[in-house]
Amino acid sequence: MSDKVRVRFAPSPTGSLHIGGARTALFNLLFARHNGGKFILRIEDTDTERSTEESARQIVRSLRWLGLDWDEGPEKGGEYGPYFQSQRLELYRKEVQRLLDEGKAYYCYCTPEELAERREAALKAGKAPRYEGCCRELTEEQKKKFEAEGRKPTVRIKVPQEGQTVVDDLIRGQVVFENSVLDDFIIFKSNGIPTYNFACVVDDNAMEITHIIRAEEHLSNTPKQIQVYKALGYDIPKFAHVPMILAPDRSKLSKRHGATSVEEFRDQGYLAEAIVNYLTLLGWSPEGNEEIFDLEKAIKEFSLERVNKTAAIYDVKKLTWINGHYLRELDLDHITKQLIPFLVKKDIITEEEVGQKYEYIKQVTAISRDRSRTLDELADAIAFFFKDVTEYEEKGIRKHFEKEHAAELLVKGAEALEKLEEFTHDSTEKAFRDLTDSMGLKAAELIHPTRLAISGRTVGPGLFEIIILLGKEETARRMRKAAEWIRKEKRL
Repeated sequence: MSDKVRVRFAPSPTGSLHIGGARTALFNLLFARHNGGKFILRIEDTDTERSTEESARQIVRSLRWLGLDWDEGPEKGGEYGPYFQSQRLELYRKEVQRLLDEGKAYYCYCTPEELAERREAALKAGKAPRYEGCCRELTEEQKKKFEAEGRKPTVRIKVPQEGQTVVDDLIRGQVVFENSVLDDFIIFKSNGIPTYNFACVVDDNAMEITHIIRAEEHLSNTPKQIQVYKALGYDIPKFAHVPMILAPDRSKLSKRHGATSVEEFRDQGYLAEAIVNYLTLLGWSPEGNEEIFDLEKAIKEFSLERVNKTAAIYDVKKLTWINGHYLRELDLDHITKQLIPFLVKKDIITEEEVGQKYEYIKQVTAISRDRSRTLDELADAIAFFFKDVTEYEEKGIRKHFEKEHAAELLVKGAEALEKLEEFTHDSTEKAFRDLTDSMGLKAAELIHPTRLAISGRTVGPGLFEIIILLGKEETARRMRKAAEWIRKEKRL
């Protein structure tokens, strides 16, 4: 086994990368980087019925988007490859044959129907269903008879019937399993494909993995895998099982609790930096009370000792709060580029307009991002900068457009702006204040209806910042249009 830390994230490509998997990948990366080790990505695609190439591509894409870059694996290569289990079958066959030759494993000819019957009988008798070793000591004659019947055997490993298997877990401490509850489990299926508990052990040894950091749900597999390590004569790596992520009601996290995959969060307008920050704190506690952690800071502080033993609670409100922070604080160009696909998707701008309007989009983003929590929200909030206002907020209509002289005031405000030679934040504000002073009104009586007229909303960035970006002509046009709408609606 390597002296240097080597960890792996080994997903099965049977669906999207969900937040639980992403957190496992993140914790492996943080541990590797903190200890100057290597982070390996391995795709465990031996479940031929459920694994898909698209799912594998999606997992790779999600990890790349999150910035969880691996040292060895798909698209990178490395001296321990190949990094897809489906390309490593020869190695598994060789190792299973070694166990058969050494008498540590055996062929099992029991049919699925026979196994199901025995399982049912055990349950009826109030016993835990387990394989009773029917084929453990078959004679050559018995084997030939079964083969003549057309039975295709699986391969089972011989597990000690007595004693205990102890897992020294770096998070949970010692976890003891009685060998009496471990039956001779299958390590090779009848179709020539290894089972998970066999293939991952062979690969972890071949890739010199030193630490296996994975989800708590795999803890029950660990005693079986330790039996495989021992039978094959491999060094046993160190294990660390990270607690589950539960829904707010402490049930198992599922689709009914909202988005659970990385790509769903991306499509909803969450930033990769915010998700990584949130996942860092999901089951791991920093020394202080800080909640904003970029990857670099997390690498510096991460240790398995500070991983919680209890389940982490999924809290999308906290993720959204963290996302709002990054939306405000990250580099403006970076946010603008992340925002553009949302503007295009919502038909707020076209692909062709992106280049010519980039600086304008950036200016709009600069004055608007403080008030939004996601890119999707931000795109909706700034739509009026690019498209004409077609409707006004109902509460704004009641509050500002139904006031006496609202239409007249908007027209006068438009005229005041049109007369300006210098069109700046200060000059536009002065024009509005001079007009309301001359009419014996408060400035707010013009400011609020103007905001509604030019944006359709009652809240948003500073009014005069909006006016400057929209420009003199467009602002005046929208004010006159709103005045016309008020008159038409007989709101006076």
